[in-house]
Amino acid sequence: MKVVMLNYDFKVFWKGRLIYLHEFLATKQIHFHALELFGKGSAYSFDTYDNKEQWWTCLFPGNRADEVSKKEMKKAFFDKLDEIDPDIVIASSIVFFAGALGLRWAKKNKKKFIVFENAKPSQFKRNFLVQGVKDLLLEQADGFWLPSADYDTKYPKLYNKGIHFFYGYCCVDNSLFKTKEKNELNHSRILSIARLVPIKNMDNLLKAWQLIEQKGISYKLIIIGDGPGYDDLKNLLINLNLKNAQLLGAVDNKDIPPYFYNSDAFILPSLSETWGLVVNEAMAAGMPVLLSNKINAAHTLLKESVNGFGFDPLNVDEIAGALLKYISLDTKAKKKMSAASLEIIDTMDYENMGLKLVEALSEINSRPFKKPGLMAALLIKMWDGRYSTFAWNRL
Repeated sequence: MKVVMLNYDFKVFWKGRLIYLHEFLATKQIHFHALELFGKGSAYSFDTYDNKEQWWTCLFPGNRADEVSKKEMKKAFFDKLDEIDPDIVIASSIVFFAGALGLRWAKKNKKKFIVFENAKPSQFKRNFLVQGVKDLLLEQADGFWLPSADYDTKYPKLYNKGIHFFYGYCCVDNSLFKTKEKNELNHSRILSIARLVPIKNMDNLLKAWQLIEQKGISYKLIIIGDGPGYDDLKNLLINLNLKNAQLLGAVDNKDIPPYFYNSDAFILPSLSETWGLVVNEAMAAGMPVLLSNKINAAHTLLKESVNGFGFDPLNVDEIAGALLKYISLDTKAKKKMSAASLEIIDTMDYENMGLKLVEALSEINSRPFKKPGLMAALLIKMWDGRYSTFAWNRL
């Protein structure tokens, strides 16, 4: 069996997953290929990784989407798919180029199609007509690869369309963040890691931290990350007269684990996250987690009062309250939360991802080709997908 995975780009968190899947699937006699469109223009363009793998192709490594004509893009994309000739196509949302064009190629060549989604439909408000068109296109998929079963409840119209649902691709290499030495959780330090953009809500975190300092609590807040909001946050930190909060700027990924080990808990106050893989990393390092209830990962990975606490990210008092609830715990309770994080995250790792994918590929490959109806076929031919970065850093 030959499988190809398609996306606008495969930066940051995708690198490790793709390399693992290529190696793991090879042991199951499945040939795995990755095909990305552009090397620039996404939220993670700061990642300068230049892959050399023969099975992994970037069609336009030096370009953004707006620098390549749609005609040129489609020709290169379809030519490469013709060359690979996969049995099963796995692609990102059909809203975007890779998903829309991947679906078109798959249907034209009578191949199976799996879509992976990490955003819940409820996060994007569409009018009746637009949502109806999207649903009709999604009905043509053979499989849906979702981060967790929690996402299932958001796709009620697709339950009876013969689509195979499976889960678990929102994972990291847990082994990179585990340590043989136990964290005694006695560092009096809370850690946060995020791109410094408005949607990460770091301004409200600093305001909440002011309430912590006003209570005379000696804990420190460490924020790792860089971005266009760095200077504004630095000024806010000064204006709030915070003594025990620090912005460290960017830290190389390989140097992140020690910051987890030398902290007592991890906090992420985002206003929205389609998942939030940094939560996986923190939990793999044994961190209790304090998470915004707008983070999709929180709905799966956070067990309230078991491995951390949740809060409304728009409510500064609630953020401060979650911090205070954790800080006030005794060491035994904090260690129990740490152990719970490790136990929960062990169910979401690379091996589980690989096994679930192999099971799904086998099931989907055994099914007959799903021929689209006339209206769906017309829409597939008309819809090329789009790409927009307008909302990646703000609501």
